[in-house]
Amino acid sequence: MTDASLTPARLPALWRRTDKAWLAILLIPVAIAIFDMAQLWPTLTFAAGAIAHTGVFIVFAVLAVGYLKATGAEALLAKAFEGRETRMILLAAAMGGLSPFCSCEVIPFIAAMLAVGAPLSAVMAFWLASPLMDPAMFLVTSGTLGFDFAIAKTLAAVGIGLFGGLSTSALSRTAIFSDPLKPQKSSCGSCGCGPSPFSGKPVWAFWKEDSRRKTFRTTVIENAMFLGKWLLLAYMIEALMLHYVPAELIANVLGGDGLRPILLGALVGAPAYLNGFAAVPLVDSLLQQGMSDGAAMSFVLAGGVSCIPAAIAVWALVKPKVFAAYIGFAMIGAIIAGVIWSVAA
Repeated sequence: MTDASLTPARLPALWRRTDKAWLAILLIPVAIAIFDMAQLWPTLTFAAGAIAHTGVFIVFAVLAVGYLKATGAEALLAKAFEGRETRMILLAAAMGGLSPFCSCEVIPFIAAMLAVGAPLSAVMAFWLASPLMDPAMFLVTSGTLGFDFAIAKTLAAVGIGLFGGLSTSALSRTAIFSDPLKPQKSSCGSCGCGPSPFSGKPVWAFWKEDSRRKTFRTTVIENAMFLGKWLLLAYMIEALMLHYVPAELIANVLGGDGLRPILLGALVGAPAYLNGFAAVPLVDSLLQQGMSDGAAMSFVLAGGVSCIPAAIAVWALVKPKVFAAYIGFAMIGAIIAGVIWSVAA
């Protein structure tokens, strides 16, 4: 006979294991059916149509990321942390803005680089640029917000990385960046006692090795599920925003010219950001409702750097004063990029 008293104790564990994105995808249609049945079908068809529209970009993106992971292209990242400091900053910002690896995946790599003496300035450049753009995000952004916006965001990602890296270098002797690292437990990833996943040379013809073929399959499936769930959730939220949120409200708060909407875009983007991919359709919805171009750019840039995965990657390794500098560089860079984009768009 089952002991019913154990059930409440299992609930927290069950909640932790539950994927909140999939749960939201299931609950949103249920809530709509209960409170506004007439809007259920339009919401579902809008989300399905949007997924179909961006489907070709999603397929290409997951195949590209799978190929880069299976070939071991992570090894190329180590090249950004060799040579003179200025060269390192330039390469780290560029590779951070172009690499297909999320912030959490590069924590062991960054820990190893810091342990062997890579300058914090180059690491800062990489950290700032990395969560803002990658090949998959570029394709999704292009398909939804346009090629020009995707190019501008890529340039902004590299620019923010350069700004943060060069600023860190210039301030390296100040109290902010003295003794920047948290004490780390010794591990193979941080002390160099074992092979690093970022060592070696890429094997471009990955299909000749069974282990690399398996990596390709696993990566494609995982990324397809990841992109699919976040974009589906975002498109559902976009449909609800377009229907329920008055366009006048968005236009009054985040619309218009000048610095105010850009500042608000950055301030709102930091706490409101769900995920880099989910943000794309949400920004598209906000733009349709009157959000200014500059505010849209500052929103995606400030939010991308401050989102939970990116922030955790930094917080895990550096002291709070360096983390505060990381957020500060991101906010300043996002606002500057928003101003430039508002003029250029």
